[in-house]
Amino acid sequence: MAAGILLGPTVFGWFAPSAYRWLFSSESLGSLNALSQTGLVIFVFLIGVRVDLGELRRQGKLVAAASSGSIVAPLLMGVALAQYLFPSYGSGDRTVFALFLGTAMSVTAFPVLARILTERNLLSTWIGSVAIACAAIDDVTAWIFLAAIMALTAHGVRPFWLTLTYTGVHLSVLVILGFVAGHWPKRSKHQPTPVNATLGFLMLAFASAAASEWIGIHSAVGAFVAGLVTPRRWRQPLIEQLEGPTLLLLLPLFFGLTGIRTNLNFQAGARAYFDLILILLVAVLSKWGGTMFAARAKGMHWREACQLGVMMNARGLVELIVLNVGLDSGVLSPALFSMMVCMAVVTTIMTTPLMDWLSAVKMKSQPQSVGA
Repeated sequence: MAAGILLGPTVFGWFAPSAYRWLFSSESLGSLNALSQTGLVIFVFLIGVRVDLGELRRQGKLVAAASSGSIVAPLLMGVALAQYLFPSYGSGDRTVFALFLGTAMSVTAFPVLARILTERNLLSTWIGSVAIACAAIDDVTAWIFLAAIMALTAHGVRPFWLTLTYTGVHLSVLVILGFVAGHWPKRSKHQPTPVNATLGFLMLAFASAAASEWIGIHSAVGAFVAGLVTPRRWRQPLIEQLEGPTLLLLLPLFFGLTGIRTNLNFQAGARAYFDLILILLVAVLSKWGGTMFAARAKGMHWREACQLGVMMNARGLVELIVLNVGLDSGVLSPALFSMMVCMAVVTTIMTTPLMDWLSAVKMKSQPQSVGA
């Protein structure tokens, strides 16, 4: 993420503007965008595949309360902040702008958090299970909000009721296909190979993405829903075969394109940097605080509730996807897009050191056992 910003007009374009314009011409950006969208569809599909619906049901009331706090508080504070930001950075419908900003504030980076918990051997612990379940609910909710907002922006293309009808038909077809895919191989003597299954589910992901783009709710939403309906017994083969090439080859192009779109050399001067700090404060305090107080209200210890809030504050790539949707649809201005990208980078970078610090504090506070 940081390298993408360094490649953009903030650093490279500022130090070497001629080289920047030559390297990132409009022709090259078109090819870059096509490849990045391919990687984006596959990655968002894998996010949907990773969601463990059974884990969401098992965790119960604590997860429901903590995830609600991690969604509602950022959503409301984001909507309130939008009222201040709209005169300077908004365009079009104020309600759509406010809802989009609130949704962007409420995002948690489910895949990033899963990787952090795995690397620190926390994924199988109680707090790790709660965190990953909350992140999954946050992501599912964010995609639902995003689909609704995009349907509102498509209101001028076709009647709103028709957009909702198309969306309902699309979801129904995906659910039916997922059900058939989950039961048909079990009754067949010829089981599909992992390669054939991967190709089949990739076709489903791209077809769903194309359909949702045509409806007007963005291709990422369709890819995510395709991942949700994919039978969970294919989860590990799909992740093993698709995640590596996507992360190493295709997603860096998405980062690069996002960096090219991000310009932190604001023309508005000190006012813009004040707004950036305000966005950072609202994002961190609402997400961290909303999660922490909601978890504490359900009986979780203050320190563990604080750790959970830190985990939920990681926004990562999912936030970048949402922000790019906002920029492409005209909901976000380029300046506000750049501020929100900076917020996504900061909240992601701060997660790991804060988790390590809180773990160290917890270890020090525990009484030392006395050896014989």
